[in-house]
Formats: sequence, structure tokens, C-alpha cells
Amino acid sequence: MRFSNMFQEARIKLTTQYLAIIMLISLFFSLVIFLGINRELTRIEWTQELRRERTENFIPVFEEFRKNRERLGLSTPQFEIRPEETIEISSVRARILSVLGIINLTILGISGVAGYYLAGKTLEPIAKMVNQQKDFVSNASHELRTPLTSLKSEIEVALRDNKVTLKEAKSLLKSNLEEVDKMHKLSNYLIKLNRYQGETSGLTFSQVNLKAVAEEASQKVSQIAKTKNIKIEKNLKNAKIKGNEDSLVELATILLDNAIKYSSAGKKVIISTKKEGRSASLEVKDFGVGIEKQDIPHIFERFFRADTSRGKQKADGYGLGLSIAKSIAEIHNAKILVSSTPNKGSSFTVKFS
Repeated sequence: MRFSNMFQEARIKLTTQYLAIIMLISLFFSLVIFLGINRELTRIEWTQELRRERTENFIPVFEEFRKNRERLGLSTPQFEIRPEETIEISSVRARILSVLGIINLTILGISGVAGYYLAGKTLEPIAKMVNQQKDFVSNASHELRTPLTSLKSEIEVALRDNKVTLKEAKSLLKSNLEEVDKMHKLSNYLIKLNRYQGETSGLTFSQVNLKAVAEEASQKVSQIAKTKNIKIEKNLKNAKIKGNEDSLVELATILLDNAIKYSSAGKKVIISTKKEGRSASLEVKDFGVGIEKQDIPHIFERFFRADTSRGKQKADGYGLGLSIAKSIAEIHNAKILVSSTPNKGSSFTVKFS
């Protein structure tokens, strides 16, 4: 509620600023228009006054001329001196000011509505980012709280038990070490996520062969694959791009690890690299549980659980791997394309342009 109020206040302030700028521009042009028209009206007014004075001065002279001709017995041409039509300049000025006022009030109303809408659109990405940050902090806190609570509970129980044996103490320490490993793994994920979503100046870019990247990533996950009796099939071709080799190996490792994690024992995972003109691609395909169509847009979100995006199969993880992979791809101006069929498998393709 507090953030909502802050967002509304910021939106109103931004709308006011938009409105002030628009009205200053509108009033400036209105002033320029009025001054230009007023100058022309002043010229017309001066011309009308001059003609009126000339007419008034001509009538007595003409009358004297006519009388003199009559005394001499001469006829005088007959014509009618009509007064010139005049424009009431003051009323014209008033009408112009009235029209400009109506125009500016209309602009004020339209600008207010449009400014409020644009202010909302302008603040929308910021609001989204703040909400994501809040969710991120909340999720990270939750993930850290779970192992910490487990550690605290086990230690408290052990301290209250005066008859703890050496074997039980070792078992407790082993359990505690597992929880510490979980927190260490989470902290590493968070560090990597911050690194790849922050400044990229620390990354060195050079010519990298995606084939070598795929080979190294396959080696990193080979033990995990062996444990699950999953075969990693390679279809690798030379595909050189400009990038950071370590981060690309990280990306490929994440995709392979995910493919193995969500595949049943005895299945296979295929990793491919190829070059197509000026573009290159790295693809990881599995034949596991797949992803529901409605979940695909969310799988790259931080802390989006793999077990909710990959069907009923339960898998360990924090939902940060694919988020890190996406960040690495964006650093390299690449896109990760996903195609998946539930219960048949998924394909993740990284396209480098």
C-alpha cells in the first residue's frame, strides 16, 4: 500500500511537470500569435483612422468648391461621399483573446489526461523493477531462512541433550554442513546474478568457439549425467563468435544441468553448435518432463521454481539458473529461444547474431 501511494504521488508530480512544460509552450505560442495579430490590427486601425481623417477634411473643401462653381453658374458633378466601413478593432482583440483562452484551456484538459497516462507509462518499468526487487529480497530471505532455521533447530536440540554421542555429533555436523553448502550455493548464485545483471566492464570479450564452450560445459556436468545414467550426445560444429568464454561456459553448463535435472534416468541430452552465415547458435535438447505452455514466459524469472515449470517432477534448485543464463545471453546480444512439449522434452537455443 505504501509503495502504491508513493507511485501515485510520483505519477501526479510527473503529470504536473509534463503539464507545466506543455502549458508554457502553449502560452508562449499564444503570446507570439496574439502579438502578431495585434500588430496587424493596429496597422488596420491606423489606416482606418487616416482614411476617416482624410474624408472629414475633404468634405469642407468639396463643399466650398461646389459653392464657388454655383456662383459662377457652373455645374458640379454629383457623387455621394460614403463613409468607409470600419472594423471595431477592440472587439476583434477581445474575440481573439477569448479564442486563445479557450484553446489553452482545451490544451490544459487534454494535456492533463495525456500527461497522467504518459506518466503512468513512464513509471511503469520503474514500478515493475521495484516490485521485482521486493520479490527478489523476499525470496532470497526465504531461501536463506530455511537452512538457517534448520541449523538453529538442530544445534538447539543438540545443546539441550546432555547425552549426545560422538557419532550423533558427527551426524549433526554433517547435516549442518549440508545446510551451509546450500547457503553457500545460494550466495554464489546471487553473486553471479548480480555480476551478469550489473556492469559488464569486468568481462573480457574475444573470439570464442562455441564448440569448445560446449565441450567444456559437457565435461563439467559429466559426473551428474553419469550419476543419473543420462548420455550427453554432441553434435558440435565450429562456430566462432565474439564473447566471454567463461560466462558462455556458465550459460551452456546451466542449460545442460537443467536438461539433466529434468530428465529421467536412461534418457539422453543433445548439445549442438552451428554457424549460419553471420549468426551462430548453441542448442541443448532434452527428452524429459517438458514445460507447460503457460509457464514458458516465466521460467527466466528469478526464483521461479523448476518443479512448477517442469511438471510434477521434483528437482532441487533455487530458480536462479535460467535467470543467470538469460543475463549472460543478453550481455552477448543473444536470445534464448524455448520450445517444449509436456512429457516429451524441451529445447533451449541460444541465438548469437
